Amino acid sequence: MESKRVALVTGASRGIGAAAALALAKNDIHVVALARTVGGLEALDDQIKAAGGTCTLLPYDLLKGDLIEGLGPLLFDKFGRLDILVGNAAMLGPLTPAAQYDPATWDRMFALNVTANLRLIRTCDPLLRAAPAGRAVFVTSGAVNGNKPFLSAYAASKAALENLVASYAAEIAHTNLKVNLLDPGRVRTAMRAEYKPGEDPMTLPAPEDMADVFLALTAPELQQNGELLILDEDDLKNAA
Repeated sequence: MESKRVALVTGASRGIGAAAALALAKNDIHVVALARTVGGLEALDDQIKAAGGTCTLLPYDLLKGDLIEGLGPLLFDKFGRLDILVGNAAMLGPLTPAAQYDPATWDRMFALNVTANLRLIRTCDPLLRAAPAGRAVFVTSGAVNGNKPFLSAYAASKAALENLVASYAAEIAHTNLKVNLLDPGRVRTAMRAEYKPGEDPMTLPAPEDMADVFLALTAPELQQNGELLILDEDDLKNAA
């Protein structure tokens, strides 16, 4: 059984997920890093080991929904615990007018951005509730309230995620578990470059600038539950 805290981070092979995983590992938390991209996970593993941390790699496609249900038992068998869940994996999808959006692509967006997180909640909830200070953080987006064109599926799926997480947070309000949402704002990620290809990425905060935010949202002393934290990019850049 694992003696130190254990965190499961999805979408951990790059960007915000990788930054969260590295920050947690540097804080003496064993990270279970989940992503589809094996090369990215191996690069993360190298960074974590170089920083003196430990991790377990899970090359895993969250679109294979039925397999997610086995994650909780898998984590229990290997570590005997799960203290932290960071639900970060998501896709932007095609930038397409709503009237032309392909329904099959729409379903795929919701399968990853919403339903996969529901399945993670289902399978991880018993372990998170059993932890001395269980913490869950789900990454959302300002697109929910931005009324931006061509983002219908992404915005709608993130709005659904926010409501799912808000309901879950209310349901566990009288437990030791704390569940919150994080809107990172504009960050220097591959997804941001996909959405704004002409934007100078060096004008944006790096994912690594959010390390302290993830540590705060997963700290045992955290008292907030059911809240949405919206990051200010100027504060992030000044803190870097």
